[in-house]
Amino acid sequence: MGKVEVKDLLDAGVHFGHLTRKWDPNMAPYIYMERNGIHIINLYKTAAKIEETSQALHKIAASGKKILFVATKKQAKDIVAEKAGAVNMPYITERWPGGMLTNFVTIRKAVKKMAAIDRMKKDGTFNSLSKKERLQVDRQRAKLEKNLGSISDMTRLPGALFVVDIKREHIAIKEAQKLNIPIFAMVDTNSDPRQVDYLIPSNDDASKSIDKILSLVTSAINDGLTERKSEKAGNKKPETPKAEAKVAPVEAAATQEEE
Repeated sequence: MGKVEVKDLLDAGVHFGHLTRKWDPNMAPYIYMERNGIHIINLYKTAAKIEETSQALHKIAASGKKILFVATKKQAKDIVAEKAGAVNMPYITERWPGGMLTNFVTIRKAVKKMAAIDRMKKDGTFNSLSKKERLQVDRQRAKLEKNLGSISDMTRLPGALFVVDIKREHIAIKEAQKLNIPIFAMVDTNSDPRQVDYLIPSNDDASKSIDKILSLVTSAINDGLTERKSEKAGNKKPETPKAEAKVAPVEAAATQEEE
């Protein structure tokens, strides 16, 4: 991932915070100044935080764990679906299903139900149902798809959460905290940064700003996935015959000491 340019962040309007009266005092270290009653975010701090966040997300992706993206606000939904989808990460953009993390087993059951309906359609069982039953099944499938479609591949709890607007997604934040799942988030001047593990102080309302930040973090995730792929490919080297693999005990001790 290349260096984060402050100018790019400025062009995307990442620096516009909320009205000063709506601020959360815990965001003070990330605020540069006040202009026309609005807090302006210090973009040098934002750039540093993006780099820190990106490194951590890179590691999580390289370890093979999933990062669940959460953004249900109108201006973030499509961007998140597109960016997270592009790097094969699960996302919630409709409504946070209560218990999504704390009651993961139940959520998995709903996802399995979706898969079962798909099987019925494939093997012809679906066609043997009455018209009314087919309609009910279709409706159920559509509802499940809307709420859980993007997480159908998530067979275990995510390694991290990435949230846009922690005030709005407070239920998701609480569940992740309960389970000690690391939380990454775009945090605006009206939110409490202490609720997350990795924050990116930024404008979480404008689609241009959301797009910019998400492009940067998903690019880091993509690098992590690429690294994982090449490591996997590298591990498939032919094994060395056992006899060659043995190092004389004295040499082995010496090399260990050098390390």
